[in-house]
Amino acid sequence: MLLHASPHPAVVADEDGVVRLANDSAGRLFPGLRPGARLRGPGREWLADAHGRGMAEAAGACGDRYYTATGARSRQGRLMTWWLRDDTEQLAARTALSSERERTSFLVEASNQLLSSLNARKCMATTARLAARHLADAALVIGPNDRRRLLMSRAGADGTVTHEVLGGETAEVPGLAEALQGFPPVPSRWIDPAGAPSWVRPEGFGDIGSMVVTPLPGNGVPAGALILLRRAGGTSFTESEEVFARIFAARAGAAISAALLYAEQSSVADMLMRDLLPPRLEQVDGVELAGGYRTSGDDQRIGGDFYDVHPAGEPGGTTQIVLGDVCGKGLEAAVLTGKIRNTLQALRLVEPEHERMLQLLNGALLSSHHTRYATLVLASVSRGAHGADLRLTSAGHPPPLIVRSDGRVETARTGGTLVGALPEVTARTFRTSLQPGEVCLLYSDGITEARGGPFGGELFGEERLAAALAECAGMPAEAVVERIQMLAGEWVGQGRHDDMALVAITTPRRNHLSAVGGHGPGRFTA
Repeated sequence: MLLHASPHPAVVADEDGVVRLANDSAGRLFPGLRPGARLRGPGREWLADAHGRGMAEAAGACGDRYYTATGARSRQGRLMTWWLRDDTEQLAARTALSSERERTSFLVEASNQLLSSLNARKCMATTARLAARHLADAALVIGPNDRRRLLMSRAGADGTVTHEVLGGETAEVPGLAEALQGFPPVPSRWIDPAGAPSWVRPEGFGDIGSMVVTPLPGNGVPAGALILLRRAGGTSFTESEEVFARIFAARAGAAISAALLYAEQSSVADMLMRDLLPPRLEQVDGVELAGGYRTSGDDQRIGGDFYDVHPAGEPGGTTQIVLGDVCGKGLEAAVLTGKIRNTLQALRLVEPEHERMLQLLNGALLSSHHTRYATLVLASVSRGAHGADLRLTSAGHPPPLIVRSDGRVETARTGGTLVGALPEVTARTFRTSLQPGEVCLLYSDGITEARGGPFGGELFGEERLAAALAECAGMPAEAVVERIQMLAGEWVGQGRHDDMALVAITTPRRNHLSAVGGHGPGRFTA
């Protein structure tokens, strides 16, 4: 008979659940299953339930194997023949595929969250939260060893993250000290959870049943370590789960390492930036100074334009102001800006004459690896008999404008060649004086070449700048700068523009008192 010849288990039962026929394969699968016996029995309840409900398909476990059953009714409808098929391997494959899909989806989510921030503390918190939610009952992320203190982020299954300083010794946790140095992880079966120190166990967590310690590999430097905890009474970490935890740790370590590197580079950049940013200008020896600076991009802090002030070392001495424009933009231009400022600061101590100072600066720039050039204007200010004495020297830069007390605007008769490009430079110094209420404005071509206006393409121009300055006679230096910046900004609107830099030098009127000691912005009195 076909039923007995089949290698698959086959059972025939009537509508009352009584077995009428069972082949040898079914007898081996369900010991005691023979004609006259009840279909319901140990290991075959799932089949009896499906038979009783009149279902045509069923699935269930028998021992450590998994079977699916398909039923076929007889023509009279009183008998049901069940054919069973061993689907253990197929189920394992489907389960593995589903698990792999879940893990892949988790890694994608983890990567997106970890890469969304360049803050190391946030990356540690994200790592702990994801690990506690998907891999364990609780997780701890120990930051990299900085030889001073170890920062720790702790998370529970509810997603709450706390930050604290490691309160114990790394040697108290097997494998932790090695993991922080980047060595391979210790298998969880080698770790006795009962010996874990109290600082590892979260408050109210209970006993630890299983623990994994794995390093967080960074970009050539260890980024810390990850500790995973599961409660006693739950499932222990399997070898497959430990391998997956290491895969997750690799991604988390790369993100934390990138955040730490970014923080280090940002710290260095900020430290260097402080020397490149324009200085704060004040009143120096009875002369008011004010500066304004706007980069070509709102997201930038430095650009190709710059200004600097080197105050007189003693009362009655000479204060030097420089305003310039370096060819190009970005970091290379900023580096050259710093070089020019530092060189001029040193040269002013040994060379008071502008022409000679520019020649020495030109030689220093040509002897360096820089391929960029710069234009600049030098101004030396000293106290005069009734105001301030000025020396102005342009090196390829727009000459300064001078506003007299009656509103007349003069252009300083100075000119010269740019620095950093030619073997020799020439320059012509213009000497004048500022009476009380008069203004001298140093500016970059970003002001006059700013395009805007009603049609968006007209230059602000020197005439418009001179007309605006004519209304600034007698105004404090800061007010002059604010007015020119406002007018240029309104002219440009939302359009593109180059860097804009300007410095105003004024001599206060008699009712404009200086601060104590001659330093500070001063104040008006009634």
